[in-house]
Amino acid sequence: MPVTAPGIRVTVRVRPGASQQAVGGAYGDGELVVAVTARPVDDAANRAVVEAMCEAFDVRRRAVRVVAGQRGRTKIVSVDGEPAILQGRLAELLSR
Repeated sequence: MPVTAPGIRVTVRVRPGASQQAVGGAYGDGELVVAVTARPVDDAANRAVVEAMCEAFDVRRRAVRVVAGQRGRTKIVSVDGEPAILQGRLAELLSR
């Protein structure tokens, strides 16, 4: 059985084509809002979501990946790291 890194999975709602990149706020049932300037063409928006989440959670690029919803606005993003710290940061971001 493969060993997985500890971390959290976050449901995000993406706003592609925004005027500026931002992470924060809640949408619907507690989805984290991620606004990116990239358009959803050639996977550019997904790459921008990963970059934005790296900055928001202060983790390295390899610690973040889109695990579901690659072609939609609602995605599940995995963030590797200390779960307690990541949950605290998520709560801060959702309350913006």
